[in-house]
Amino acid sequence: MNFTVTGATGFIGRRLVRRLLAEGHSVHVLSRKVRAGFAPEVRSSAWDPEREDPPADSLSTADAVIHLAGAPVAQRWTPIAKGRIRESRVEGTKRLVGALAALSKRPQALVSASAVGYYGSRGDEVLSEASSPGRGFLSEVCIQWENSAMEAEPLGVRVVRLRIGVVLGKEGGALARMLPAFQWGMGGRLGSGKQWMSWIHVEDLVSLMLFAAQSPNLRGPVNATAPNPVNNAEFTAILADVLRRPALIPAPAFAIRTLFGEMAEILLDGQRVLPQTALAAGFEFRHPGLKSAIQDLLA
Repeated sequence: MNFTVTGATGFIGRRLVRRLLAEGHSVHVLSRKVRAGFAPEVRSSAWDPEREDPPADSLSTADAVIHLAGAPVAQRWTPIAKGRIRESRVEGTKRLVGALAALSKRPQALVSASAVGYYGSRGDEVLSEASSPGRGFLSEVCIQWENSAMEAEPLGVRVVRLRIGVVLGKEGGALARMLPAFQWGMGGRLGSGKQWMSWIHVEDLVSLMLFAAQSPNLRGPVNATAPNPVNNAEFTAILADVLRRPALIPAPAFAIRTLFGEMAEILLDGQRVLPQTALAAGFEFRHPGLKSAIQDLLA
């Protein structure tokens, strides 16, 4: 298949591109700058999602588009940062769909990233793809983000909206940020530790993206999370056990709010999300349990 990937220079995007090449697919990547670092057979085009439509030739031969581009959420949410987070995701997706509308031959599928932040803070409530959206900044962004992607459906493009949880990988994401403190024996739970963490091994996420692109009957929201979410205290205990380090230094909620401001809500308020649609469609997780997933990543 011919794939176009946006956000390909990120932690997840690079993993995805490597997998696509390994499986014999053709890849055209879109990023803010045409960068080296990809294999010679990867085509590359510059695209600033906040300012312009992607070039037509980056999409004209695509069988599927996997859309990952967006400003990082894990930063202090100043008014400027919030504007960029919203603009890069919502307006960037609109620009992408606008470019698809102008094509005479369109891709069969658009797999567009979203986030479990769609559901907001829900305590112990078990959440599936049928659950209602939550409230707050991130929920609002996810709703608008997904609505922008859905505008491709009237164009005859099958749209899958991946609501991605906490992605675990050694070279990026939440685990990479946590490792130094835990390796020095200075890790601990965040706040009460009762908040749920709906996580996924990065290789399972990449596999689910390809599964979504290649499954003609799969469309709509898909929770990209492992089938066994844990709360933050359990996550902390498992990570410390795998590393054979103590985890005795909790981060108080007030300190997290002081440091991160409004963004602290994604650290202190969780979602208990299950991947019902993926499992019903026949997707098999290689890493359904947290301990084995962390052991695989740190092996």
